[in-house]
Amino acid sequence: MSKSQKTPANSLAVSRRGLLLGAAAGGVGAALPHTATAAKAEDMVKPDPMETEYPFYGTGGQAGIATPPQRHAMFMSFDLTTDKRGDLQVLLARWSAAIGLMMRGKAISAVESDHEYAVKLETGEALDLGPAGLTVTVGLGPRVFGPEYGLAAHRPPLMRPLKALPSDALHPEWTGGDLSLQACAEDPQVAYHAIRVLSRIAKRLNAASVRWTVMGFGRASAGKGQVTPRNLFGFRDGTRNIREPAAMARHVWLNDGPEWQRGGTYQVARKIEMHIENWDTDQVSDQNAVFGRHKATGAPLGSKAEFDTPDFAKRDADGNPMIPVNAHIRLAAREHNDGTQILRRSYNYTDGLNDVARLDAGLLFISYQNDPANFEALQTKLGAADALNEYITHVGSALFFVPPAAPEGSYLGAPLFA
Repeated sequence: MSKSQKTPANSLAVSRRGLLLGAAAGGVGAALPHTATAAKAEDMVKPDPMETEYPFYGTGGQAGIATPPQRHAMFMSFDLTTDKRGDLQVLLARWSAAIGLMMRGKAISAVESDHEYAVKLETGEALDLGPAGLTVTVGLGPRVFGPEYGLAAHRPPLMRPLKALPSDALHPEWTGGDLSLQACAEDPQVAYHAIRVLSRIAKRLNAASVRWTVMGFGRASAGKGQVTPRNLFGFRDGTRNIREPAAMARHVWLNDGPEWQRGGTYQVARKIEMHIENWDTDQVSDQNAVFGRHKATGAPLGSKAEFDTPDFAKRDADGNPMIPVNAHIRLAAREHNDGTQILRRSYNYTDGLNDVARLDAGLLFISYQNDPANFEALQTKLGAADALNEYITHVGSALFFVPPAAPEGSYLGAPLFA
């Protein structure tokens, strides 16, 4: 039994006194190295992915960021339905306690009751499935730090809505939100159960309601030690993604500012429609030119292997760049963006057919970075010139601040209420 399994803080019942004590503990934990939780997560991967268990409580970033991407995800954005700061505090505490249990493969309460008319929070569909590598990552939207909840003094310095981008064709129903939940697991039912239970807690507290959600499959990003997966266009996606702790420390985690924010990060969530039918009629040679890579191997054009460094100066026999000037990998490359990198943690999605009977599918793009302006700069360039734009549309968007993991005995965001 792990240390976290013994703590009474994992109980769903969290007292007000416990909340305040936990807030005090949060200030101590935030001073420790930001990669501690991530390092433990890599060590906890087991041969049977259904038995993999990641720690919820820790001293670094939340689980689900540096954690090796699992096979399935469910993302949900919420609107706060209360104007009471105490309701938000209780919601974060209740969510933390429930997430801590579910990530251990535990139910949040008994499924059945002796009371004939009892309606239980625990819905039961994940019983006996094990932890399945579940992680749940919680984000706080811009409104949380507005004057309404008296938390403006704690507003992370870079927190604000994303600016309008040239690729945007956003739908209000898939945009924004005050809170986010990203649940990732090796079993889709485990991820679904976690989000379902947490949304029920929010509803029972009359604190928040669902704004938009996407269920993802077939991870479209790789972590350390993982094979690069493929997106729904058939291409390896994220070959040059951040994988090493040193790069995480430089590009993802907050390393300065108020102590409680260190180890936090900013989460960008985008719903990107892929025009599958159009793509499927295109020649593979043209598809290769769009991405700047070979479809089968993932190698950059003009190179042989996937992880070969792209040679952007190389030209073909006619003197044209081997990797076209508007190819996706050229525009997104760190070499052409002052060294900027973001951590991608994306998933494919499908919503069946749209209203004109075409495949409604695409990419649930999620990225983490220590400055949202880094995403905006990359997407501004891509949205203006990327050859891929002919085949995709950005229809949803949101930005959240992701606080550090909660130390044992506390809950996510506790220092906000100290």
